[in-house]
Amino acid sequence: MEHDVVLGATITLIVLVVIIIILFGTFQARKNKYIQAEKKFEEEIAKSQMEIHEQALKNMGWELHDNIGQLLSVARMQLNILQAKLPGGYKEETVDVSELLGDCLKEIRLLSKTLNPDIIREMGLVQSIELELERFNKLNFLKARLSVKGEEHDVPQKDGIILFRILQEFFSNVIKHSKAQHLDVNLEYSANKLLISAKDDGVGFDHEEVIKGAGLINMKSRAKLIGAEYSMASEKNKGVELTLEYNLTQKSYA
Repeated sequence: MEHDVVLGATITLIVLVVIIIILFGTFQARKNKYIQAEKKFEEEIAKSQMEIHEQALKNMGWELHDNIGQLLSVARMQLNILQAKLPGGYKEETVDVSELLGDCLKEIRLLSKTLNPDIIREMGLVQSIELELERFNKLNFLKARLSVKGEEHDVPQKDGIILFRILQEFFSNVIKHSKAQHLDVNLEYSANKLLISAKDDGVGFDHEEVIKGAGLINMKSRAKLIGAEYSMASEKNKGVELTLEYNLTQKSYA
């Protein structure tokens, strides 16, 4: 009798343990499925935001090139026509204005290119960075330099645009806030990895003070979207350095 009670209790315990294991396994499976669904949803939201952002930049580039650029071209032509009708002394005074309009027109055309994702796709990552740094040097914002090491590999177009947008965000912060004299950008290619670093010699920042800034959040979230490792290092009065490590063998985010 006692043996039957022990046996029954043991069987009951085993059944309970099995039920608990099954319930736990079911819970874990559903939890993992939920986490994956949530992650996919967040990625889709991020992709949608990127597409909206890129379309907005594309439209802005068109507006600059087609509308503002056209207005400046017409203004310059009218000024040149006016120069021919002015007396000698006045004619010379309008030369500087004409040159300034010409410089503005060149700057708008360069800027419109770096805003348009279609042009960035055609140029590729390296040439897009060169074009952006060329703008800074022409406008005397600072002395910018690009160094490329290793054999250049193709980066999927959409991933290349995202890497460029991250760098653009960094460059924008450098121009606006750093008071830097120099900006060095380095691209180092290896067999399966692209290491990008961008460093200025400006005033730097306390990372804790700006960690919640929209610019840093945008850069970090974009890097995550394409599986790139992102880091930002800075100290006050010692500049800022951005580092991106991109896996060349991975599948594009798109």
